[in-house]
Amino acid sequence: MFLGLDLGTSGLKALLIDADQKTCAEASAPLTVSRPHPNWSEQDPADWIAAARSAIGRIAAHTDLSQLVGIGLSGHMHGATLLGANDEVLRPCILWNDTRAHAQAARLDADPAFREITGNIVFPGFTAPKLAWVAENEPEIFARISRVLLPKDYLRLWLTGEHVTDMSDAAGTSWLDTRERDWSGDLLEATGLSRAQMPALVEGSAPAGRLRVSAAEACGLPAGIIVAGGGSDNAASGVGAGTVADGSAFLSLGTSGVLFAANDGYRPDPQTAIHTFCHALPGRWHQMGVILAATDALEWLARFTASSAHELTAALGPLQAPGSALFLPYLGGERTPHNDAAIRGAFLGLEHATDRAAGTRALLEGVAFAFRDCRDALAETETRIERVIALGGGSRSDYWLAAIATALDLPVDVPASGDHGAALGAARLAMMAAAGAGPEICTAPPIARTVKPETALRQAFDDAHTRYAQAYAILKET
Repeated sequence: MFLGLDLGTSGLKALLIDADQKTCAEASAPLTVSRPHPNWSEQDPADWIAAARSAIGRIAAHTDLSQLVGIGLSGHMHGATLLGANDEVLRPCILWNDTRAHAQAARLDADPAFREITGNIVFPGFTAPKLAWVAENEPEIFARISRVLLPKDYLRLWLTGEHVTDMSDAAGTSWLDTRERDWSGDLLEATGLSRAQMPALVEGSAPAGRLRVSAAEACGLPAGIIVAGGGSDNAASGVGAGTVADGSAFLSLGTSGVLFAANDGYRPDPQTAIHTFCHALPGRWHQMGVILAATDALEWLARFTASSAHELTAALGPLQAPGSALFLPYLGGERTPHNDAAIRGAFLGLEHATDRAAGTRALLEGVAFAFRDCRDALAETETRIERVIALGGGSRSDYWLAAIATALDLPVDVPASGDHGAALGAARLAMMAAAGAGPEICTAPPIARTVKPETALRQAFDDAHTRYAQAYAILKET
């Protein structure tokens, strides 16, 4: 059996599969985000360990894990987990959606070496500018840093005692030579760090340590189990969804939104604000358009209206033409294509007839238009997408999928029931590392149905997207 652990922003998921990739058990544990100041987003790494122990413990309580031979890890990217000389946590982890380091990011991005070596813009949410912020604002902590880890790799440290990361997660730090798949000494030096403070690098499908006795006893697992390199949440989702061949793609409607395309070569184009990262499998890369608020925006509206996300979307009925109301989902800035940490969301075009349903439709459409901007940015890199697989909690909304299919003018494939995301990808990477399986196990899921664009509404969505783009330009000026 193989266990995949996916460390998400709002919770940790554990998925157990057998050698035939059938789900044997799954469990989850919630996590919360602290926002002590505007633009800040943090978590206590101790909570990740508690969540892992809870989720694994729930599985162990009902399943014989004596045949477990491999563990794979996945997690949210870019987080700055800072450790001292004895691996003590020096401060809360600064998360991917924290934008306090926007000035430091702009300064690093002005150095052409960063885009040239990493293949990416230095976004405020990436790890390097966060370390530059710590150096300037918390120098006493910066001086004590012995190691910088990404979130999932802090879990690995607890499990194995090893300081290791994989290529896909490392690519989101702004320190990796993404073509050569190695740390760049020059970029590390530019932020006052050295290779000695970085974790060792492995491919996601390679062994990266063994389960040590202390963690095994805490979780009720046999010691010595191989722990795979694993992958970033998006790369692991690509492995789970079978999005590993050139041109295959998925769309993730999670807390953030991702339009992900696998590549068999390295094709960076930083000016588009598309992310070009290593995949979790050797010799492969991927590109992503990333929006910072997808289901996060819907949850915001649910809190704002004292409703639940399900209540907001359940009664919307069939897809309608966009109305006068527009929603720009930039609640915490935006990445693709704007690279704008300061922009904020807005409802526009409100009128007397705008009720809760109309506001919900406008929000779902606004996120769909943000995905369309990502599609257009990917097209500038000559990456063409013919269809996408829908992943994430937001994909349970038929209305949202129909709006996205129509806005993108692409068919959206909906997988059959089951987990096809990062937790499965992590478990598959464990199969490769511990049992010698090859990339052929990364098959696409069975498709239950396909949501096709509503051709009769295509022009209406095109026109609404034009108004959406104009609204961004106006909002940007203010």
